[in-house]
Amino acid sequence: MSSSIVDQGVPISVKIRERVKAAKQRFHANDNISEFIQPGELEGLLQEVEDKMKHVLESLVIDTANDHNTNETAKRLAKMYVKEVFNGRYVTSPDITEFPNAERLNELMIVGPITVRSACSHHFCPIIGKIWIGVLPNENTNVIGLSKYARLAEWVMGRPQIQEEAVVQLADLIQQKTRPDGLALVMEATHFCMAWRGVKDLDSRMINSVMRGAFLKDPILRREFLALIPQKS
Repeated sequence: MSSSIVDQGVPISVKIRERVKAAKQRFHANDNISEFIQPGELEGLLQEVEDKMKHVLESLVIDTANDHNTNETAKRLAKMYVKEVFNGRYVTSPDITEFPNAERLNELMIVGPITVRSACSHHFCPIIGKIWIGVLPNENTNVIGLSKYARLAEWVMGRPQIQEEAVVQLADLIQQKTRPDGLALVMEATHFCMAWRGVKDLDSRMINSVMRGAFLKDPILRREFLALIPQKS
């Protein structure tokens, strides 16, 4: 029996999951699984999510057939999760052009604030905040455009995340792309799992940092970076 016949009726999500498992890779909420998605399958996954979202709305006892406000909600939710807010799980890393450090720059460079949007992997509530990135280059560092830092941040944050893990993922990615002597990240964000539900605290924010290389070893450099970041709200 041909594999195409065997595959008929198997959900796209099952096919993708089995490929990931066969490769002995993770597929946690904040993992990118684009290498296991074949051409055309993302549209099929979109339809599968829409169909399952309809069942969720039915279980919430919402009459989507007669309620004009929610008639297309399942479709909108599927598009939002697969193509928008969680798109960083399903597409490859953005193309980043890297240039050699021809001028042998070795002074501290700070990029930010970069506005980032994500969602907590506990409740799928929004996380909205800002990131500051400090880079101490060396003569072998790859130079990338300022906008590319924002693109990398958007790709990493475009998945269900925990803030503490998200900044580490982003630091690992920038380290790999640029190979600097030092790398520092600070993220400040509002978590709507606190502001919208739970304690409903609208003012609380989470701030955390990652320090690598020279920023970890040199307290003067670290203080310079933190002093140059505008006063966080």
